[in-house]
Amino acid sequence: MREFHKKISMAPAVWKEVVQEGREWPGSSEVEQGRQAGWIEVVDPANRPLVNLLQKDLHEGESETIALAVQLNADIVFLDESEARRTARVYGLNITGVIGILVRARREGRIPSLREELDRLRNDAGFWIGDDVYKKALHVSGEDQD
Repeated sequence: MREFHKKISMAPAVWKEVVQEGREWPGSSEVEQGRQAGWIEVVDPANRPLVNLLQKDLHEGESETIALAVQLNADIVFLDESEARRTARVYGLNITGVIGILVRARREGRIPSLREELDRLRNDAGFWIGDDVYKKALHVSGEDQD
């Protein structure tokens, strides 16, 4: 991720979920290392009323992430849940997720196989990927021909 984004701001609820509570999850230690290296920063969103409003429909991490992205006028926001993505679009935010990052990594030759990474997400990390999204990702990366 650092190859694509020089600095990432992360909401405290996401930090808690990914690093503190998710220590055994794939990528957790890399996120912690990114913070130690200084290219990931944990930033509390200032607009708590917006966070509270968003929490009526979204989880705490998604709510804080959207509020923080609005506050920072972020270039891009990382969200995977469809409801959170719909809400972020209402605020005019540019969105990508894990699959978008992997598609970009495949196109730029940073990973040898998108299919292997998607299968690893599904099978090892328990990340839900619908068949339509799976097929579309392989198609846009050119791996549906493999």
